[in-house]
Amino acid sequence: MFEGKCRMSEDTLTDKETAVYVKPGEPGHNAGKEVVWQRWQKKRTFVRALEGTYGEVYKSLYAQPRVYSHGDWEWKGGPQLYGKTIINPQAVEIAQSIECHLNVFSPHGKGQKHGHMNSAVFFILHGTGHDVHDGVTLPFVAGDACIVENGCVHQHFNDGDDFLAVLVMKAKPLFLFMHMIFQKLVDYPPKEPSRGGEDFVPPANL
Repeated sequence: MFEGKCRMSEDTLTDKETAVYVKPGEPGHNAGKEVVWQRWQKKRTFVRALEGTYGEVYKSLYAQPRVYSHGDWEWKGGPQLYGKTIINPQAVEIAQSIECHLNVFSPHGKGQKHGHMNSAVFFILHGTGHDVHDGVTLPFVAGDACIVENGCVHQHFNDGDDFLAVLVMKAKPLFLFMHMIFQKLVDYPPKEPSRGGEDFVPPANL
């Protein structure tokens, strides 16, 4: 079984930016750096080029790891939504028809309000919450799978006093390759901690 680490290729942050929220009282808090969501605000590889001979391409695929450890990625974002982008064309070279990432929400936290043409599946790993899809509220608990339908405007919410963790799987790269590229952020995740989430730290075992 192959194991390996991620390939990080995101744009470099400036001196006034940070990829993860720094809580008051922690080192660096007074630096005044703004949390930047690199997935949405920096240059991003949506689909990689396939270059070389057939033999080179398939040998490269077979050389890729088959196991990707959560410990090889750092949580980014905050203070209400944190994420790890595990599988996508920019992070790894194993596949680029699907994208898979982990999201955790602080107690009573929420994520961005947005829409995209691809559908998505959210498997609820921990906690309880709800989605809003085009104004329709859809509650869920750990063990449920929530389907985000194509083209809807949606947002994710944590309803509990504990954190909410979800595994997200979607065919975004395939949709973008077919030039179905319309997607839009309506609102970024909140910049202030949620009620009850002032001291929230993402779990180390995810």
